[in-house]
Amino acid sequence: MNFIEEIIENDIANGKNDSKVHTRFPPEPNGYLHIGHAKSICLNFGIAKKYGGLCNLRFDDTNPVKEDVEYVDSIKEDINWLGFQWAEEHYASDYFDQLYEWAERLILEGLAYVDDQSQEEISKGRGVPTKPGTESPFRNRSVEENLDLFRRMKNGEFPDGSKVLRAKTGMSSPNMHMRDPIMYRILHSEHHRTGNKWCIYPMYDYAHGQSDSIEGITHSICTLEFEVHRPLYDWFCEALRIHHPQQIEFARLNLSYTIMSKRKLLQLVKDHYVMGWDDPRMPTICGLRRRGYTPQSVRNFAETVGIAKRDNVIDVSLLEFCAREDLNKVATRTMAVLDPVKLIIDNFPEDKVEMMNAVNNPENPDAGTREVPFTKELWIERADFRENADKKFYRLTLGGEVRLKYAYIVKCVSIDKDAEGNITAIHVTYDPETKSGMPASNRKVKATIHWVAVDYASVAEVRLFDRLFAVPAPDEVEEGKTFLDNLNPDSLKVQQAYIEKTLSLSAPERHYQFERLGYFCIDKDSTADKLVFNKTVSLKQ
Repeated sequence: MNFIEEIIENDIANGKNDSKVHTRFPPEPNGYLHIGHAKSICLNFGIAKKYGGLCNLRFDDTNPVKEDVEYVDSIKEDINWLGFQWAEEHYASDYFDQLYEWAERLILEGLAYVDDQSQEEISKGRGVPTKPGTESPFRNRSVEENLDLFRRMKNGEFPDGSKVLRAKTGMSSPNMHMRDPIMYRILHSEHHRTGNKWCIYPMYDYAHGQSDSIEGITHSICTLEFEVHRPLYDWFCEALRIHHPQQIEFARLNLSYTIMSKRKLLQLVKDHYVMGWDDPRMPTICGLRRRGYTPQSVRNFAETVGIAKRDNVIDVSLLEFCAREDLNKVATRTMAVLDPVKLIIDNFPEDKVEMMNAVNNPENPDAGTREVPFTKELWIERADFRENADKKFYRLTLGGEVRLKYAYIVKCVSIDKDAEGNITAIHVTYDPETKSGMPASNRKVKATIHWVAVDYASVAEVRLFDRLFAVPAPDEVEEGKTFLDNLNPDSLKVQQAYIEKTLSLSAPERHYQFERLGYFCIDKDSTADKLVFNKTVSLKQ
């Protein structure tokens, strides 16, 4: 049990909120969700489910300049893909009329005023935490004047940035967020839902707590950077005398080799450092999905990381481990050769095609088996043969033996080379008594290698992804450099591969284990004529 669950269970035991639990996930639709948001999604929806409560999806759409319907749709898709369904769908813009009415109430009660200062002047007036700030020269306007100016702001009489509405919380708190915070600013910009109805928009700190209150949220769970905002959250609820949810903070997810800033992720997309928001190297949920992560693996990761009160950095290898653990259970096994060299079985009949029985998933007996054609000429991995090998190399060598997966033991007898000395073919003989399942198949050899029959192989494009950044902390840069200088130049390698022809019938996002190579999934760029595979993770750490 984590500390948030302890708080909730104590509230339930004491009958607080009639022992009900109602959470919410409140993203701003100004970008695509990433793995950090996935942790918050799993937490908020998971807590609601555990305690028989509800979880809302509410879009914090208070900044029309940065928000778009595209992001709204992507957020819904990501949450559904993770396996969650919200109880109610809301938008902060649903409450613009109520928020405006409450703002007028605060003005009438002498708790808010219109300020004509510029943003720079307001920031300078707040001062520093160790000394009280300076009151605005407009702070003592009359209620009537403030109400008139605020209504004229709403009616569009003033240009952007010329006036703001501020709360009268005082200028002496060491918490800078409590020094007469801005409630409304002027933005003549079309909103994705309300159009041009409004030209003033509430700030996050004013809209968030009141939106929670309207929806009857009991526990407003957010990341640790909002801890300093909590006194203001409480102040607005108390000043307006409305339902007061409890804000609880937890440590946000920081992942090694990863950038979590939406602004920086947007820069990667706009400047074409990546293929888009769903680039498989991106930490976005849609990027993880395209790379081949399963919803279960992401949920398992969130559960394994747990909930903490202090920020820390989680090694990205834990995320990769969770993917590997789940894919081992669900991925269909198949054979593919990424760096091919031809293997010719000299004593195998020229026109013979023998069907080998291959297991689809040893972790799941219900997955069944498939038949794989075996012929005289096969493709194998170039790395599985060495002409001159030491005793630690157990795969194929001149005069050495290996087992071909699901098939026979073969012995290398010779090799062919081109004029430059490159190996073009490896000649072997096979022992027909050593087929998998035969009595003689128990004869021991030190290695088993995979293969694909030359005449029964399809050509596919394989994208081998590495970490997008070359250093564990890409945000830590020397003076004069940016996080872009830490990009990994080898984060993507593309090559052709030979695969079993049965894969040509596969659907996008289906998961495979390329035996001995790693976990892969079919990319959306695939066509009927050409499959494209993304490498998700390797078989081992």
